[in-house]
Amino acid sequence: MKLHELRDNPGATHTKKRVGRGPGSGKGKMGGRGIKGQKSRSGVAINGYEGGQMPLYQRLPKRGFNVPNPKKYAVINLGILQKFVDAKKIDAKKAVTEDVLLEAGIIRRKLDGVRVLAKGDLKAKLDLTVTGASKAAVAAVEAAGGKLTVTGPAKEDAAAE
Repeated sequence: MKLHELRDNPGATHTKKRVGRGPGSGKGKMGGRGIKGQKSRSGVAINGYEGGQMPLYQRLPKRGFNVPNPKKYAVINLGILQKFVDAKKIDAKKAVTEDVLLEAGIIRRKLDGVRVLAKGDLKAKLDLTVTGASKAAVAAVEAAGGKLTVTGPAKEDAAAE
């Protein structure tokens, strides 16, 4: 085999359709864009535009309210906690705080705090201290013989109260 005999596999490459290069190309003259109008010009973006009529998304009534600065919690389930206790990554005899959870690798970052949810089973007797927890999670931890203390979200501005 020589250098001039090298070829790509058949069908591996496609020649680009050259638009607007004469009638013989099959996409000549207007280049497949039709005649006149906004869409035949370059730099067109008409998403949601209805030709001057009030667009649908503006005609519909607005409802609800979006909190501008919502709290974002790192969420953990009781089942995951039990897995980490079984794997000896968490010491069940010591108090478990958010920092301990971070070091163990259960949560990646604390965000606005850690919230415990009741998915899964917890058999270990844990002394948990977290920012938030569901009622079912608190009941499940206490049923296992442990204690779950909820500190509540940190207040950003004391003057706002």
